[in-house]
Amino acid sequence: MPTLLENAVALSESDRRIASEASPYLEQLALQPHDVRVQFVGEAAANQIVSLPASAVLLLNEILKEMAKGNAVAITPVQTMLTTQEAADILNVSRPFLIGLLEAGKIPYQRLGSHRRILTRDLMAFKEKTDAAREEAFRALTQEAQELNMGY
Repeated sequence: MPTLLENAVALSESDRRIASEASPYLEQLALQPHDVRVQFVGEAAANQIVSLPASAVLLLNEILKEMAKGNAVAITPVQTMLTTQEAADILNVSRPFLIGLLEAGKIPYQRLGSHRRILTRDLMAFKEKTDAAREEAFRALTQEAQELNMGY
């Protein structure tokens, strides 16, 4: 089974341009609370019209926005169980550091035999929490530097 990050798609400049052009149209559609009908045009598609759930349009819009920025995108279901290496890669930390977080109870995990597995949703909840705390600390430091007239 390929790892989570191996599923990320590398982007060409053409991919970025097309995503950038398509994103504003999807942005408009993503605001609709109902399903969207989309027509695919081309030889292989034979002008097929399909319905897309509103939630899929929102997700597709987010994908295109990230692609337009040049960011590779990987999708994984929130119920996916990650290995410790996959989770460490997502957090951009070492595997031993991640295991320390798990053992300290900072991120829930399950054992499958001798292996630890982390639900994607639990890892992302931890990441969002730590990102928010980091952002708040950065704001506080910036504010203090400005109050002390440190040139920042």
